[in-house]
This record gives sequence, C-alpha cells and structure tokens, in this order.
Amino acid sequence: MNYLLLNFIRVKFKFFDFHSYKAKSYLAIKNSTFIMTVITLGELLDAGVHFGHQSSRWNPKMFPYIYTEQNGIHVIDLVQTARLLTHAYNYVQTAAKEKKTFLFVGTKRQASAIIAEEAEKCGAHYVDNRWLGGILTNWSTVQARVDYLKELDKKEETGEIERLPKKEAALLRREHEKLKHNLGGLRAMNQVPDIVIIVDPKRESTAIAECRKLNIPIIALLDTNCDPNLVDIPIPANDDAVRSIKLILSTLADGILLGTRS
Repeated sequence: MNYLLLNFIRVKFKFFDFHSYKAKSYLAIKNSTFIMTVITLGELLDAGVHFGHQSSRWNPKMFPYIYTEQNGIHVIDLVQTARLLTHAYNYVQTAAKEKKTFLFVGTKRQASAIIAEEAEKCGAHYVDNRWLGGILTNWSTVQARVDYLKELDKKEETGEIERLPKKEAALLRREHEKLKHNLGGLRAMNQVPDIVIIVDPKRESTAIAECRKLNIPIIALLDTNCDPNLVDIPIPANDDAVRSIKLILSTLADGILLGTRS
C-alpha cells in the first residue's frame, strides 16, 4: 500500500523521486512551482503519517487534507503535510531567533514520552500528563503551585524531607510526585508562552480554548477527526502512531533548536 500511495502522489502532483535525495529537504514540482520542504514524502510514508481515522469518524473540515479513502480508512495527503510542516518549521525557527517561548502539549499515551523528550531537547516547556484547567488563563495561580514544586524539589535534594516524621514525609512525597506528574514540564516557565504546539487538538480541547482566549498562536498535529479551523498552523498527520508523532515533533524541535542557536 505504501508504494501504491507514493505512486499515486507522484502521478497526481507530478513529483520527482524523493528517495534519491540524501538531504532532509527536496524539490517538488506542482503546477510548475518549486517547493522546498524540510522532510521527504518517503520519510512521512515510512512513519505512517498518512493513516487517518476510519471514514465514519472524520471531521468534514479536514476534507482539503485528505487524499483518498482505502478500505474505510482516510488517507492523509502527504503533500499537504510536508508543505504545512515546512511552514511550521520555518515559523518556529524565526520565533526562536526572536527569543519567543514554546509550550508542547500532548497527554495521550502515544505522545506523552515524546512530548517530554522533544521539548527538553529544544528547551521548551511541556505538559505531558494532564492539562489542568487554567494553566494559561489562570497562570498566576498555577505558577504558585510550580513554585511550591520547586521548593519541594529543593527539600528532597537537601534531605530535609528525610528528616521529617515518617507520616509527614510520606505526605510531602506523595504531593511532590503528584506535582511533578502534572507540572514537572513547567518548572522553568515564568510567563505564558508565546507559541503552543499541540498533539491532537480534539483531545486537548481545554488547552485549545485557553490559547484562543489569550490569542496564543497554535501549531497542531491533527488527525482526520479534528477541526483545523481551531488552530493557526494545522499539520495533518496520524496522531495515534508513535513514529508519526515522533517525526513531526522532532522536526519542529529541530527548527526551534536551529533558531535558538542562530
């Protein structure tokens, strides 16, 4: 199926053989226009980025990003994915040069570990377990809890908790673990972020609502059951496959790193 899909894409959009390019970028021809992208269709294909949801579980607003339907499954148009991922990559690179801050959000099981890994790689903040309502719209209150988390971190490091009575120490450790679980990725965040990167905006609807209320730009990896109109830069992609999530987030993190170092 993979090679069939790639061949369909080649025929429809008159693309060259992208596998022949060793670099991450390639040149594509569509309507006689050259397009430089940060990733090849082959890489997207190999990571399973093209697999959408069942056609019965789709959002009609995703129609422009769907290439076809096969065996009751929507197939995402990888040309659109490559184009929009490149746009997002350039956007975050420029923003990082301007010293803007980023927040990665993804609490679903497939995304959680990747969110933490890629955010830490590029020095971004992240929420990988549970979105607590008000993280952005009520940041001053949440920041107080983050400060308390850092205070408990220090007490744990210095052995202060160890010297407390067993019952009190056990209570503090439980509270410490809970705070680390929910707010550990926000330790270094001193203010509301400039840009938020989200995996699966349908699942992270509360985060989306808070970003929109505060006019924070949203970049989102979204599957065929999501609403692309809720985000500023949609990246149509399989949001259930670990390899797909990893490829998209790693590319964005690389863009942030490059911009930070420029």
